[in-house]
Amino acid sequence: MADAMVERAQRFINSTYDNGATLGISKLDEDGRTGWTVMYALTRALQYEMGLTSLSNAFGPTTLSTLQTKFPSLNASTMPSANFCRIIQSALYCKGYDGGEIDGVYNSRVQSAVAQLKLHMGVDGAYPGTSLEPKVVKGLLNMDAYVSTAGANEQIRTVQRWLNARYVNRRDFYVIPCDGHHSRDVAKSMLFAIQYELGMADGVANGNFGPGTQSGLKSHTVGQGNSSTWAYLFTAAMVLNKRNVLFGEFTGAVQSEVETFQAFSLLPVTGVGDYATWSSLLVSYGDQTRRGSACDCVTKITPERAQTLVNAGYRYVGRYLYNPSKTSLPEKQIQPGELETIKNYGLRCFPIYQTFSDSASYFKYGQGCVDASNAVEWARAHGFKPGSIIYFAVDYDAMDGEVTDFILPHFRGIARTVAENSGYRVGVYGPRNICQRVTDAGYAETAFVSDMSAGFSGNLGYPLPTKWAFDQISTITVGSGTGAINIDNDMASGRDQGQNDFYPPSGIVSGLDKDLDQAKYRAPLLADVQSYLTSIGVPESGGEGWVDDDWVTYGLISTTEAFNAVLSYDWLFTNLARTLRIRKALIQAPVLWELRKLNPLDPLADDAVRAGLREDCSTGWGQIFAWVTIEARNYCIQQGYLNASPLTSADKKAVWDQLQDPEYNIRSVAYLTMYNSYQLSIPSPSLTTSLADTQALLARYNGTGDKAAQYGRELIGLYQVLENYNALSRV
Repeated sequence: MADAMVERAQRFINSTYDNGATLGISKLDEDGRTGWTVMYALTRALQYEMGLTSLSNAFGPTTLSTLQTKFPSLNASTMPSANFCRIIQSALYCKGYDGGEIDGVYNSRVQSAVAQLKLHMGVDGAYPGTSLEPKVVKGLLNMDAYVSTAGANEQIRTVQRWLNARYVNRRDFYVIPCDGHHSRDVAKSMLFAIQYELGMADGVANGNFGPGTQSGLKSHTVGQGNSSTWAYLFTAAMVLNKRNVLFGEFTGAVQSEVETFQAFSLLPVTGVGDYATWSSLLVSYGDQTRRGSACDCVTKITPERAQTLVNAGYRYVGRYLYNPSKTSLPEKQIQPGELETIKNYGLRCFPIYQTFSDSASYFKYGQGCVDASNAVEWARAHGFKPGSIIYFAVDYDAMDGEVTDFILPHFRGIARTVAENSGYRVGVYGPRNICQRVTDAGYAETAFVSDMSAGFSGNLGYPLPTKWAFDQISTITVGSGTGAINIDNDMASGRDQGQNDFYPPSGIVSGLDKDLDQAKYRAPLLADVQSYLTSIGVPESGGEGWVDDDWVTYGLISTTEAFNAVLSYDWLFTNLARTLRIRKALIQAPVLWELRKLNPLDPLADDAVRAGLREDCSTGWGQIFAWVTIEARNYCIQQGYLNASPLTSADKKAVWDQLQDPEYNIRSVAYLTMYNSYQLSIPSPSLTTSLADTQALLARYNGTGDKAAQYGRELIGLYQVLENYNALSRV
């Protein structure tokens, strides 16, 4: 929501620092909305007013030390200039406080706002009065909130304010947010707090869970009845891990919740805050001296290595279905005979699917569908039986917003594809936040948590996911000689038992379609499609009028537009073709044709159905009737091509509505192609279907009779053009 005083603050920056390009201050939109750009501009303005020559968006060590040296306490008598004061006033408004009139006067309104700010931060005891201390200024010039925000946990906010109050005067401790939400900064502040209580000096305490911190915690077990600072720190850690306790003394209720947490985290259930429990509360990997019963590795499980794992107490082994690299880690992918070895030694295997999934740009709905299809192919090739949970990897530090925008759509594609086209189940591998959000969304059943990456934003400040199956906590080497093997040591919750029996390996089916090499073939394919369609009387667009009872020349979409639409879903055509083991041109041809042949009567028919004047009509990209879609999908369900609930005539309107979605429509075209072979009493389409049967299938798409036969003759040529370039991309 726009704020008039924030808008005035933006005008102040723009007018006062009109040489902003020189100072690195971007011209602000005067929209009354706060944000990082405004805070960056105010930070640079403050640096400029203090005489710094190298300006930065960051309120870093130089800015803080300069402020501490020159202005250790800002108030009405020490304020260096009117503009300096206006910067403070502007920042107060951006934080939601009354900054006065942005007139350069540190008056009673400003003083009252500063007092309120320090109260909200929890530092009013450490910094009494209405002056501004440098660390408070640093906290003022960022986007942290010091009041409860949406979804806040008031116990967490109490912890945040307590940490600020107790440690703000330590050199490397800065004001943390007091918004009622755990975060990376709050997690770091807890480690500083523990180090300070262990007696570490400024400059020694660093916020890392290193040997000194670990050693110190081993002598600070807390239990029921303890009311020391250590009890407060321990209950704070419990609160921040979303455990149901009150911040403060170690009560009987705390003990009960500690026991629950220990059991959930697979720790010895002692009911006290011992070293193992402290570790699991403070860092994602916890006590790395623990040995789990599961592991994962990039090394082939030979008989000697299998015996090593059994001797070391391991029961579950995570292995990779596929290795996208042809040069590195040659044994990363499951090797021939390996699953048989795993079975023979009484181990159980859980499959992992990982590609080069190391940035947000990789993740999208369509890529999720592609990854799911590939993983299913490889799982079948290796011999994994239905019911196996495949763990799909997210191997980078995704921010929470990226989880929303990229990761969740990606897993929606995975979940849909795996559910519809296989008997496998979906798991997620990644940092805690990703695992929790994907399982919460219902896109994965269980989680394999990459907790060794303790510095990931998705691990810092997030508790162990509720549906964790495997928890990756350390990398170790076990065994010796030919039995030596380097593994990631994983805790196992028992939510996934892995697999201990497999079908004989079948290998990947060769000759399946791939995505079109668009860089190489897009332009010539379009030219050949245009040439072919023109040769049978379908120009790029426009034309002479009614032709053979067909409004083709009055089409609503040009050949190029139809072609571009089809290529925008190339991943889906490829996916369907690979899943059904057919040629994707068999699905592409009718969709491209029907898009190009859309005419003014088609939208009118759609409107009639929407208005309830008609029960059904051919609709969407593939111009399919809902009743035909129902029959085709039910046939594919019966034949095992599709996992879904059968449809009835009562579903006709719902199906018609879904056919407006291009993805649902294209999928239905593929299923109709399979159904048409049944209607024609010919073999189901395959990778080697004859040209004659292909033409018959294309003809049947348009019904029966002379018009259908003509349809088949027209589309077989389009099919051949598309198949020519698909074949080139398969090489």
